Amino acid sequence: MVTNQSLPHDDSLDNSLALLREGYLFIENRVKRYESDIFEARVLGKNVICMRGEEAAEVFYDPEKFQRKGTAPKRVQETLFGKNAIQTMDGEAHLHRKLLFMSLLTPSNQQQLAKLTRVHWECALERWENAERIVLFEEAKNILTNVVCQWAGVPLADSEITDRANDFISMIYAFGKVGPEHWQGRRARNRAEVWIRGVIDNVRTGKLQSEKGTALYEMAFFKQPDGTQLDTQMAAVELINVLRPIVANATFITFAALALYQYRDEKEKLETGTSDDMERFIHEVRRFYPFGPFVGAKVRNDFTWNNFQFKKGTVVFLDMYGTNHDPRLWEKPNEFKPSRFKDWNGSLYNFIPHGGGDPAKGHRCPGEGVTLEVMKATLEFLVKRINYDIPNQDLNYSLDEMPTLPKSGFEMSNIRRR
Repeated sequence: MVTNQSLPHDDSLDNSLALLREGYLFIENRVKRYESDIFEARVLGKNVICMRGEEAAEVFYDPEKFQRKGTAPKRVQETLFGKNAIQTMDGEAHLHRKLLFMSLLTPSNQQQLAKLTRVHWECALERWENAERIVLFEEAKNILTNVVCQWAGVPLADSEITDRANDFISMIYAFGKVGPEHWQGRRARNRAEVWIRGVIDNVRTGKLQSEKGTALYEMAFFKQPDGTQLDTQMAAVELINVLRPIVANATFITFAALALYQYRDEKEKLETGTSDDMERFIHEVRRFYPFGPFVGAKVRNDFTWNNFQFKKGTVVFLDMYGTNHDPRLWEKPNEFKPSRFKDWNGSLYNFIPHGGGDPAKGHRCPGEGVTLEVMKATLEFLVKRINYDIPNQDLNYSLDEMPTLPKSGFEMSNIRRR
């Protein structure tokens, strides 16, 4: 238990319901209330330290100070991550497995995924031109599921695409839900793991040929430090951890389309702008709109930071959304302004939509480059390849929900190629 007498403390018996009710703003609201970037609260029956900001992120991603093992709640492992997945590992074992993910998400593979994304958007256009309207989020999750399975070497029949895409999205959107939506996410993970276990078994027994270098092959035959292969279940969990985050970009794509609609002067800049303009726009989408709310870890050993004591075993939450909106780091953070990234210093700790630190050495998501390239391919398509209308719809999204999305999923009509 934390014994900091000077640390601001929320006196509620338990903040679990408040966290679910306030969502992305849970930490931010208390930062303002206590006028402190660090405070203590009680969540799921445990004392938790919550903090935000660049300095806090740098401390949080120090592997000498924090560990992930034993941090992720059961509800998160049984929906989002999978049990005992890479996100729950530390030390040499984590680095060894992280190298596999890094080897699969190289710049050349990022470009391959972007190329496939362009092809599938063009194929979708043929259908969209004859449709009264489409929902971009629904289209994006299906396309990205098709793209990532094709790239990874995972067999996927056309008739399966929607169901598999829905399961990936359900896993992502279930971790912050309660009741039927949460249980739907657990069932979705169970279905996905059964599917991928079967695929891996078929590769290992020779019933399915898999090309060396693909995510399927490399995960099926990955060797642990002791020379043994992952068991089929663990290999399935980690292969899903390659596939699922790429499908999750459907959320960023939907928010990018919303930004094009809400900030039309920025869209006009992209029509004649450079690749750098496109990249800055994507960065601002990822900073401005909500994606990951916060991330957790446990204190590895006692230490003191900013005169606050961190006791071994204490759970700590780092506010990702709040750090990306910290007014000390971002001028007028609640304004959408891609040009702010012209002068960005490239810090690994102040812009953390995919986590902080070096992805090769720590727990920052290794798929961040994939997100950038897939979104570039998508923005080029939306801005330069098609014209469309935006019918009346509910484009509001709630910061009380984790994750969140425009209510309508972003409907488009009268779509025609340029």
